[in-house]
Amino acid sequence: MTTFKDRIMPPGEVERYLDPAGNDFIDDQLIERQIAENRNPDPQKIRDILQKSRAIQTLEPAETAALLNVEDPELLEEMKRTAFEIKLHVYDNRIVTFAPLYVSNHCVNSCEYCGFRVENRDMIRRRLTMEEIAAETRALAGTYGHKRLVAVFGEHPSSHVDYIVDTINTIYDQTVPTRKGHASIRRVNVNAAPLGIEDLKRVKEAGIGTFQVFQETYHHDTYRKFHGSRSPKADYRWRLYCMHRALDAGIDDVGIGALFGLYDWKFEVMGLLSHVRELERGWNGIGAHTISFPRLEPASNAPIATSSPYMVSDDDFLKIITVLRLSVPYTGMICTARETAAIRDQAVRLGVTQMDASTRVGIGAYSESGPDQEENRQQFMLGDTRTVDELIGDLAAMGFITSFCTAGYRIGRTGDRIMKLLRTCKEGHFCKLNAVLTFREWLDDFGGEETRQAGEALIRRELSEALAHTVNNAERERFLDFYQRTESGVRDLYL
Repeated sequence: MTTFKDRIMPPGEVERYLDPAGNDFIDDQLIERQIAENRNPDPQKIRDILQKSRAIQTLEPAETAALLNVEDPELLEEMKRTAFEIKLHVYDNRIVTFAPLYVSNHCVNSCEYCGFRVENRDMIRRRLTMEEIAAETRALAGTYGHKRLVAVFGEHPSSHVDYIVDTINTIYDQTVPTRKGHASIRRVNVNAAPLGIEDLKRVKEAGIGTFQVFQETYHHDTYRKFHGSRSPKADYRWRLYCMHRALDAGIDDVGIGALFGLYDWKFEVMGLLSHVRELERGWNGIGAHTISFPRLEPASNAPIATSSPYMVSDDDFLKIITVLRLSVPYTGMICTARETAAIRDQAVRLGVTQMDASTRVGIGAYSESGPDQEENRQQFMLGDTRTVDELIGDLAAMGFITSFCTAGYRIGRTGDRIMKLLRTCKEGHFCKLNAVLTFREWLDDFGGEETRQAGEALIRRELSEALAHTVNNAERERFLDFYQRTESGVRDLYL
């Protein structure tokens, strides 16, 4: 009898990517040795590495290992300043916002750290209908003003590729009126279980933005320990090579991540770097479009989530962000609402480029009344429960503009093209202009009184900088025309 695992894992879609000896690209012993060999790094060596990061080059593993081993407070502060300098150079002062939309929590896997695991009998299971997904989308677009979502799916026959495709189409179909115009979701990213190449092609055809799959832990033995032996997720290599398959299927924006707290955080940073370098080698410089670095959080019937010996301190978490920005200076970095507001406010000064807001991780939680958080309805507990209005106001007070821009993805600035623009620090030109347009749009349609006051002061400065970014009179006139039309209620204008 053909099982669900057999149906979702076509033969040959891992073996084709292995090296001639049949090994995958994560060498546990080599990573451990590189970390050990780069203890007590020379300060001048670290400063040489920082210069390479400023040149927007991917670091070598030994260079990242050296950064991970820096303990001197003054040198660490220099690393943090450099990380923020690089972030501003590549991405400007923009922070992109999104919301996660959990559409199903049925799951066949046995992850010991997750509330969704199949053994958790206390979890209230649910899969949204298309009508319910439409209601969630309208709430996110029409109440909060979000323009991009990441749809999150458990691994289960009821939420496999047909359901994923239908969900994407349903989200894109929704349009709602606002104070001055209309709103809709313009980019749907997907966080789901690994898929085969043919299924990934279908997801691509549906108009997916970024496809996210997190390895959770790159350490082979730890992976086996926490994922059992029977479920689909027990197959380390099937998961590890998902982004290879996605790129071969034509999805050229992929997002990777590790769940920090399952194993040594230094090893996981090295694993992420190894993943980026492996993708860049195989696909013309296309590495990860985004890197995520969630920490373990309390979850229903998942005691390891609070008792792991590898829990990451706040100081080490901020160091993770710093080292990742220096190691992969052109890649988007996502800090989610698992973290507290205080931690996220620090993270944006280190290199983070994307944050979620108004986040709810219960199924149906955006459009239905009820408590904001319920342990037996969601995957984990949240640390930052700020609304998007509150987050935007706080970011504006810190001098950051919130961008809702999705332009590049819809006019072909994806894959190797976006990577080349980021590596040469040219993408910020378009992003500055479009950030101002989308910020103007959001303020007029959704901003609360206090946020609008802070936002108006910020946008005056940003508008002046945007005009300085225009390359010629024609672009300047086009941008000013788009800005004035946006003020009058026209929506979704971009360069």
